[in-house]
Amino acid sequence: MKKYKNVVKKYLYCFILGPFFMILEACGEFILPFVNANIIDVGAANGDRDYILLNGFYMFLLAVGMLVAGVLGAYFAIKGAASLAADVRKQTFEKVQQFSFSNIDDFSTGSLITRITNDITQIQTFCQSLLRGVFRSPVMLVGAIIMSFILNPKLAVIICIVVPILAGAIAIVIRVASPRYTIMQNRLDKLNNSINETITNEYVIKSFVREEYEKEKFAAVNGELMTKSMSALKMMILLQPLSTFAINFTTLAVVLVSGKQIMVGDMELGTLTAFITYLTQILTALDFLANIFLQGTRAAASNRRITEVLEAKIDITDETAKCKDKKILEGSIRFENVSFKYFKNNHEKVLDNVSLSIGGGELVGVIGSTGSGKTTLISMISRLYDADEGRVLVDGVDVKDYSLNNLREGVSVVLQKNTLFSGTIAENLRWGNENATDDELVWACNVSQAHGFVSGFPDGYETELEQGGVNLSGGQKQRLCIARALLKKPKILILDDSTSAVDTATDACIREAFRRELTGVTKIVIAQRISSVLDADKIIVMDGGKVVGCGSHNELIVSCVPYQEIYYSQKDKEA
Repeated sequence: MKKYKNVVKKYLYCFILGPFFMILEACGEFILPFVNANIIDVGAANGDRDYILLNGFYMFLLAVGMLVAGVLGAYFAIKGAASLAADVRKQTFEKVQQFSFSNIDDFSTGSLITRITNDITQIQTFCQSLLRGVFRSPVMLVGAIIMSFILNPKLAVIICIVVPILAGAIAIVIRVASPRYTIMQNRLDKLNNSINETITNEYVIKSFVREEYEKEKFAAVNGELMTKSMSALKMMILLQPLSTFAINFTTLAVVLVSGKQIMVGDMELGTLTAFITYLTQILTALDFLANIFLQGTRAAASNRRITEVLEAKIDITDETAKCKDKKILEGSIRFENVSFKYFKNNHEKVLDNVSLSIGGGELVGVIGSTGSGKTTLISMISRLYDADEGRVLVDGVDVKDYSLNNLREGVSVVLQKNTLFSGTIAENLRWGNENATDDELVWACNVSQAHGFVSGFPDGYETELEQGGVNLSGGQKQRLCIARALLKKPKILILDDSTSAVDTATDACIREAFRRELTGVTKIVIAQRISSVLDADKIIVMDGGKVVGCGSHNELIVSCVPYQEIYYSQKDKEA
């Protein structure tokens, strides 16, 4: 596959030198017993001390050579496998960064984490074993068999009987184990999803005193993983007893047969010692190959899961964009008969034939009941999703004709879910512009009404935030997210219910600052409170995926029934 081919080319010397040195070590493995047999049968039998010392010296040199070859072979195998894993992990992560929202919907967070970590680790482990044993083991196996026939053809026949039987048993184990590994990895996905959900929502769990429920739920998922893991791994456990039994059984058979030959003088003791060593080498090599095959079945399951990510079709790209160099200058927006469905087989549309226009620099409010399509509508502007029917135009150009980089550089979106990262406040703000000056940070925070509370912290803008900004209130997080979006200096600013946790007075100050500081920026505010959009140049009212009203507050309060219902229901609550 391409993902492996490229990294193998990059580190070709590892993939050549690793097996090469392991083969050298294997050659020494089946030469040593032969030299040792000669020392016993010739040197010791004849009392030839010089012969023993000379061949002992040869054995020492051979052992040192094997040590050096083994260390080098292991080093290059580890380096090659680790490099392959790092490269594939990088490719996979980069592919995930290209995903659109709909692509992300196809994979759970836990599943992606498992694939990028555990699955690639399985491939690394297999590759390392492959480089260390795929050539070494066959060389040792074939070499030991040849040396066995050279030493004693009659005894070698026993090996030829046992090896095929053991190989057949190993093949059965591998065939049974293979599908179980795929199931085991899927259960690992489920466990990671559970952990991710629980830790992310720890505050909610504690608020509702649901710790015991979460413990029981985790125990069930964890127990299921353990069961499936045991089901897969117990097949590997069978290999060692099978190999041990084969070695012991064959050794016993060899001793029984060779005992008679030694008694009648047809076989020397040194030959028997070497033969048993070769027998052990043969079965050990076969056992090692079996383990490689078993690791291969697990790696194959992991490889399929990685491939699913790498070969996922990215549904939003700019490959066919006609105006890749064009940037947003005015910020005007037009929807032309736009329709959209999240699930393409559904009959019901989330957006149904929406048409509307927004002028550059306008302050536009979007209001409607939950599920009316407000967030989906604004997601079309920066191509977080693409329309199934119709077009979305920015500055008169179809958004599909912009490069994704230029389009999204010109649009800042503050989503409903406010996400801050571990690090300082300043570091979080500079996500909007990594080169922003301290004065620009203060400006953005003044506009978003965040400077007051930030400057009140002992460390000010260098205050450390915990992951997710959990040491801030909801309103503080919202204001920092707005400031971060402002630092991009966008031509279109979209706030998706991003002041819901802010009091009405602060909300009014933010809107006033927008009018004063962002005169050339198109501002779209999705809100639940009508008070947040009363002074907008235009208010868009949505219901059931359709635009049912568009105009100023005074116009809508007269002509739009859904708007009237929302307005008076909120007015009654305030009263």
